[in-house]
Amino acid sequence: MTDGGQAMAGTAERHYDAIVVGSGFGGSVTAYRLAEAGLRVCVLERGKAYPLGSFPRSPYAFQRAFWDPSRGLYGMYNVWSFDHIGAVVSSALGGGSIIYANVLIRKDPEWFVKEDLNAGGFEYWPVTREDLDPHYDRVEAMLNAQAYPVDHPPYDQTPRTVAFSAAAERLGWTAYQPKLAVTFSNPGAPPVPGETIVEEEPNLHGQARRTCILVGECDIGCQVGAKNTLDFNYLSAAKRKGAEIHTLTEVRTFAPRNGGWEVGFVRHDTAHEGTPLDTGRLAVETITADRLVLAGGTLGSTYLLLRNLPRIPRLLGSRFNGNGDLLSIVRNPRRRVDGRWARTIIDPGRGPVITSAIRFPDEGGGRRGFYVQDIGFPDFVSWMLQVVETPGALWRFRNTALRLLRRLIGRERETDLSAEISELFGDPSSIGLLPLAGMGRDVPDGWLRLRGERLNSDWQIHRSSEYFERVRGAHRQLAKALDGDFNDSLTWTFGRRVVTAHPLGGAPIGRDETEGVVSPDGEVFGYPGLYVVDGSVMPGPVGPNPSLTIAALADRFADRMIEARGG
Repeated sequence: MTDGGQAMAGTAERHYDAIVVGSGFGGSVTAYRLAEAGLRVCVLERGKAYPLGSFPRSPYAFQRAFWDPSRGLYGMYNVWSFDHIGAVVSSALGGGSIIYANVLIRKDPEWFVKEDLNAGGFEYWPVTREDLDPHYDRVEAMLNAQAYPVDHPPYDQTPRTVAFSAAAERLGWTAYQPKLAVTFSNPGAPPVPGETIVEEEPNLHGQARRTCILVGECDIGCQVGAKNTLDFNYLSAAKRKGAEIHTLTEVRTFAPRNGGWEVGFVRHDTAHEGTPLDTGRLAVETITADRLVLAGGTLGSTYLLLRNLPRIPRLLGSRFNGNGDLLSIVRNPRRRVDGRWARTIIDPGRGPVITSAIRFPDEGGGRRGFYVQDIGFPDFVSWMLQVVETPGALWRFRNTALRLLRRLIGRERETDLSAEISELFGDPSSIGLLPLAGMGRDVPDGWLRLRGERLNSDWQIHRSSEYFERVRGAHRQLAKALDGDFNDSLTWTFGRRVVTAHPLGGAPIGRDETEGVVSPDGEVFGYPGLYVVDGSVMPGPVGPNPSLTIAALADRFADRMIEARGG
C-alpha cells in the first residue's frame, strides 16, 4: 500500500484490468472479487489509512479529523450541508466502515418495491431480496457478522440495551439484536472482552486485534480493532491477491480512451497538514484500465459523473434521499422503586454504539416503514457534558465545596475527603441520555446537480413529512414508556433539517435509461466498461442501515463483471 507522497508502487503497472475509485463497501468488495478472479486491480482512495491507535481522541486531534485538503485537513470525516439535509461521510481507507455503527441488516423483501414511475411512483428496484440473499450470505461471512451477545455476561447487563428492550416490551414491540460487524468472540469460544482475535492471515496493518471492550467508540474509530472494518477483511484479502492500494490519491477526471478508461488523479501529502493549499494546482497524473469502477460514495461518485461524462444520462442525480435518518433523544428516564421515582441508568458509553433494533413495517395509506435503534456515545462525551454541568453542581453543593476547600487548605483536621469529592460530581445527566436513531423509507425524490463547481441538492423535508412524523411518534412512545422526556435533535428543533449518515441515490439502477443511470449489472448506460458500485446506485432508500445491501449489490455486480470477462 502506498500513500500520496510516494511513487505508484515503484514499477507498478500504468494500465490495469480495473481501477476502483474508493474503498468503502462498494469499492472494497469489488476490488477483492476482481483480484480474486485474477484481474490486475488498482484501488485509489483519497483518504489515509488508520492503523489501530491512530484514531482521534483529544480536542487537538479532532480539530484535524475532518477532510478539506484546501484547508490543510486530511481527516476521516467529510461533512456536507444542503438546504434541508446535511450528510456525514467518510474519507479513509475502508470508507464508511471506519466510522459507521457496524449494523448489518438485510433489506426487507417487501421494500424492494416496484412502483410505476410513469404514474407518479418514486422507486423501482430491478433486483429482489431473493437475488441478493446469496450475496448477503457471502458478505456476512467475510465481515464475521455477530449479534450482540446479550445472553452472556457482561453483555447482558448493558444498561442501554436493557432499558431499550424493556421500553419496547411495554409497548408491545419487539426489540432484537441485529448482526454487527464486530468481533465479540473467536470461533468456538465464548464472548469475552479484550481477547486477542484469531486471524488466519495477517491484516494489511500487521497489527493484532482484540475483541470488543464495550467503550462506545465505534463511530470515532475502534482503537483495538474489534470492528471488522473493510481494511481488516476485504482490502487485506485484495492486497494478498495482488491488488494495488493507494491512499491519499484523489481522482479528479476520467474519460473513455481506446476502448478503456483514462483516470486523472492528484496526490495529497499530510506534510501539508494544517496549512491551506491551492489544491487546484496539484499535478494531475494519469493511468488507464479496461474497466473503471466508481465507488466514491453517493456524493463523491455522483459528483465525478456530473463533472466528467460528455453526455449526461437523463436521470443522473435523481432519487437522492437520506435513508430516512432522524435522531432524537430521551432524557431523564425514570422507574418506580418501592413507590418512589428513581433515575433509570442508561450509561450510553457502555457497549458498541448500536446494540438493538425495532422494525416498523409499512402501513396502509402509504405510511412508509422504518427502524429505530439505540445509540451510544464515547465516555469522553459524558465528561464534556459533566464539565458543562459543573458550575451548577458547585452552586447546588456550595456548602460541601466550601468544606472541601477548608480542608484542602488545612483549616479543618478531617483527612478523609472522599465523600466530599464524590458529592461534587452531583448526579450526572449523561447517565440518563438515550439517543434514538430512526431510519427507513423517506421519499427518494431529490436531485443532485452541479451549481458551478459545487454539488447541490433540492431534496426537501416536507415531501417526507408524514414519514418523519411517524418516526418521531415512535420515539415519543419509547420516551413515554421509559417515563422520560422526549427531545428532538437541535437541527430539527431550530431548522427542521435532518442529518444523514446514509445518503443514497444519484446514479440509480434501472432496467433501462428511462428508469436509471446504471443497469442491474452496475454498468452505466451508454458507457461500456464504466461501473458505479456504491450507495448512489440505490433507486430508493434501503430502510435499515444500507452498508450490507451496498456490499451485497457490489458482490453481485462483481459476479457479472467476471462473467462478462469469461473468468
